Amino acid sequence: MQNKEIDENQVEGRNAVLELLESGRDINKIYVQVGEKHGSIYKIIAMAKEKKVLVSEVDKNKLRQMAQTENYQGVIAIVPPFEYVEVDDILEEAKKRNEDSFIIILDGIEDVHNLGSIIRTAETAGVHGIIIPKRRAAAVNSTVSKVSAGAVEHMKIARVNNLNETINYLKEKGLWICGTDMNTQTNYDEQDYKRSYCNCNWKRRIWNK
Repeated sequence: MQNKEIDENQVEGRNAVLELLESGRDINKIYVQVGEKHGSIYKIIAMAKEKKVLVSEVDKNKLRQMAQTENYQGVIAIVPPFEYVEVDDILEEAKKRNEDSFIIILDGIEDVHNLGSIIRTAETAGVHGIIIPKRRAAAVNSTVSKVSAGAVEHMKIARVNNLNETINYLKEKGLWICGTDMNTQTNYDEQDYKRSYCNCNWKRRIWNK
């Protein structure tokens, strides 16, 4: 039985909660297992105290009932629902960094573990944001946060009604859109994206301007 409050989300695991605290995102409360006051848990408690976030100690059974993932590592943070952004917010992020826009558009990703893994990789690769559809797609939840190792707290994610319309909008903004296939022969970082056309060895589709 899960003890999740209405309109709230959970972030579970030590690294994920640490990233959450460092991100500056609002936190309603942090639950820590009784007796877990050493190592990274001690750091979490200290940071929470500094940021005036309420920390409550609960017994192991209570925390296990609350957990939505198996590896919650003795700590669960209760936060407001994940705040999705607009596509323009992602474009603005690239401008702030004075970089060409680097955006990932996901279609058909329904497994939250896959979404979390993609977010983790995207954050380390310097992606400015991720776009996902509102229907038939995984949404950000506690599992995504855990699998992403907290990277979701630093990644701008937009949910859109229609991916095709969004692709056309990005093309109007001057972005080149490359469609990939899982059976690729070239790594993404080996491709010259500044060309007017991606002359790829990949088994993938290309959308031109």
